[in-house]
Amino acid sequence: MTVKNMTVKEITDKVLNKEELFVLDVRTEDAYQDWKIESESFSYLNVPYFDLLDGVEEILGQLPKDKDVVVVCAKGGSSQMVAEMLIEEGLTVYSLEGGMKAWSEHLEPIKINDLNDGGALYQFVRIGKGCLSYMVVSNGEAAIIDSTRMTDIYIDFAKDLGVEITNVFDTHLHADHISGGIKIAEQTGAAYWLPPEDAGEVIFDYQPLRDGDQVTVGNTNIDIQALYSPGHTKGSTSFVVDNQYLMTGDILFIDSIGRPDLAGKAGDWVMDLRETLYTRYKELSDDLIVLPAHFMIMEELNEDGTVAAKLASVYAKNHGLNIDDQDEFRKMVTENLPPQPNAYKEIRETNMGKLTPDSEEQREMEVGPNRCAVR
Repeated sequence: MTVKNMTVKEITDKVLNKEELFVLDVRTEDAYQDWKIESESFSYLNVPYFDLLDGVEEILGQLPKDKDVVVVCAKGGSSQMVAEMLIEEGLTVYSLEGGMKAWSEHLEPIKINDLNDGGALYQFVRIGKGCLSYMVVSNGEAAIIDSTRMTDIYIDFAKDLGVEITNVFDTHLHADHISGGIKIAEQTGAAYWLPPEDAGEVIFDYQPLRDGDQVTVGNTNIDIQALYSPGHTKGSTSFVVDNQYLMTGDILFIDSIGRPDLAGKAGDWVMDLRETLYTRYKELSDDLIVLPAHFMIMEELNEDGTVAAKLASVYAKNHGLNIDDQDEFRKMVTENLPPQPNAYKEIRETNMGKLTPDSEEQREMEVGPNRCAVR
């Protein structure tokens, strides 16, 4: 019996197009509650695989006849077996190829817009993890910002565009996912940039990214301007790109703000966070388009699948930007921190170059949802 697979790309398209899909998740209840495929147009049923070993008869009445049904597990094995049992009962179902691990790794490149003097800006949406990375393209050159460890997609995308990757940036030392920045720089000969305040323990060479620096991509007037904006980490740095876009890293999201505790410094850094959000960003143009390094909820995606909003709109709607009292802000931030990201200490050390986990270990380290925001 052949079970048809549904790929993560196909499910991503359904999410972005708001198409209906019924998800039968056969992981444990704890795993499902912690992290699942999300879409406002999807329906769900969670029944652990072990509860189905004796048969699927008890759930047949809970599965729709008029929607696509995809069975989801951690790696794609258990879902195949459950799908087989359902097919034997006469249903048409799919198995998610590669399971939630594949869902965690999929990157969807989406064009944000053309730039002022030629070139273009692309956003890479890691839809299962909530990570966002970027490629600035101009006159045969490209710069990458906050790349994931899945480096091939950036390199292949640049090749398809016929451009050379000349600069790679991390807005800060990431703690929720493994950066591909150094690897891309080594493979392409590009310069790798990192804020020096976050680089005290790194064991590789880098270009220090300081407040006021400008890095030109191509021969056109596209400057990536460094704007020191501490709070999530000591070195968190934002970029103003092409005088149109504000890349905020993990300091500011569309619907929330960054957490200051992933280096154990919540009490020390919370007022740095406030200074960045309530003073430094206030000096910028309201017309800048905010492009964060993460999104928290699917509702933050625009109709075209991008995550972006004008700074004025973010200030108007984001609760974390509208707390006048400093003590209330401190309390709100420190008392609403979600659980720490999975293996965040090991991820930080990997991004410092101190640990060199193999590819499977890296996958395991990143399993789980994005947890970079104050909730």
